[in-house]
Amino acid sequence: MNSIRVRIGVLGLALLTGLSAPTTGAAAAETAPAPTVEEQRLDRAVPQEILRRSGFDAPAQRFARDLDAAHSYAQARRVVLREGRALWRRAVDRAQGRGPAGGDLSRDDDRPLYWARLSMTREVHTWEPGFGLSEAQRAALLDLLERTSRGQTDIRYPHGDGIRRILVTGFDPFTLDRDIRISNPSGATALALDGTVIETEDGPARVETAVFPVRWRDFADGTVERTLRPYLRQVDLFTTVSQGRVGRFDIERTNGAWRGGFGDNENIGRTETIPVADPASQPQWTTTTLPYAKIVAADTGRFPVYDNTSVTEIPAGGTQAVVRPDGPTPGSTARAGGGGDYLSNEIAYRATLLRDRLGLHGTLPGGHVHTPVLQFGAGNTDPATGSVTDPEFVRNRLDIIAQVRTILKVAADSPVTG
Repeated sequence: MNSIRVRIGVLGLALLTGLSAPTTGAAAAETAPAPTVEEQRLDRAVPQEILRRSGFDAPAQRFARDLDAAHSYAQARRVVLREGRALWRRAVDRAQGRGPAGGDLSRDDDRPLYWARLSMTREVHTWEPGFGLSEAQRAALLDLLERTSRGQTDIRYPHGDGIRRILVTGFDPFTLDRDIRISNPSGATALALDGTVIETEDGPARVETAVFPVRWRDFADGTVERTLRPYLRQVDLFTTVSQGRVGRFDIERTNGAWRGGFGDNENIGRTETIPVADPASQPQWTTTTLPYAKIVAADTGRFPVYDNTSVTEIPAGGTQAVVRPDGPTPGSTARAGGGGDYLSNEIAYRATLLRDRLGLHGTLPGGHVHTPVLQFGAGNTDPATGSVTDPEFVRNRLDIIAQVRTILKVAADSPVTG
């Protein structure tokens, strides 16, 4: 998810708050807004085909009926809570081979969850109930739907000391105006690994996952910190995951405090220092504590894995950005981490900054993994005429998922770095 890489033709990438109803007083119903830019893509042929061929058109239709039947905010909230949770569990179950496939689209596909969620958020955005629904209430319903359908409220680790804990995050598909067929292997990995167990040298490790939107505004609103903060003191390892370069994995050594402005899934760009709490103590750089040397040296799968140390900085006392292949120099200002200046760099920066602010830098392995770009087969590269899937596309996604799982095992078997 690096705007620099996107410009050279490479597709870049990759909780709990109070759930009480907002105070409404005597607020009258407000005019329902139009669908978002993201939601407007739903009516195109490819999203509808993906929903139909996975059976994920049904949850959205049921949600619309149940929402229309709600006669109060409290009833609507119950519908959103139930159906948001159910959508996430349905996507995880499908990816892990439980229950009906719902169609001929391969089970490892992350796109049904993405498009079904948008179908549901569009219903909430455009819903005009007979009772008064304030802007604050609509926003609260949307927030609840986003968090529950992304697994952000479903992180559950067993009690006791007999099992280790791993936390992994993924992303939605993105750059959809280039090719609306796009799938994100980091999101597919999250679905495939959620709730699974990896056998490590120190015993079994339970993996819990969540998926994040490709939207600048959500990150500025603190969605990463809200999701991860309750768990970082509990886990033995965490990694944020996103889609990066063609044909390779990267373990990103350094993350930078800069947004480079590339458009998100709402076609909005942001060029600024990453906004975080307590900006006065905000560092320009954070670093991985994943055991990058062990991961790079291990045989984890068919794609090569690199220890990526490059950054882009403005040197201390300088005015022009320069690329540093061996990491930042003292006193420099960030312009891109190893993972670029898009939302994959930002989630890595936010997660590792949270780790450090919790005093866990020396004890908790954590950082960012960039997967290879998920590519279609050689004869299926035209977005206008190509199929939504093909055998090579599925094979590539399955191989990426399997390799992430092996990388997690290597990391879990190695000491903390940094």
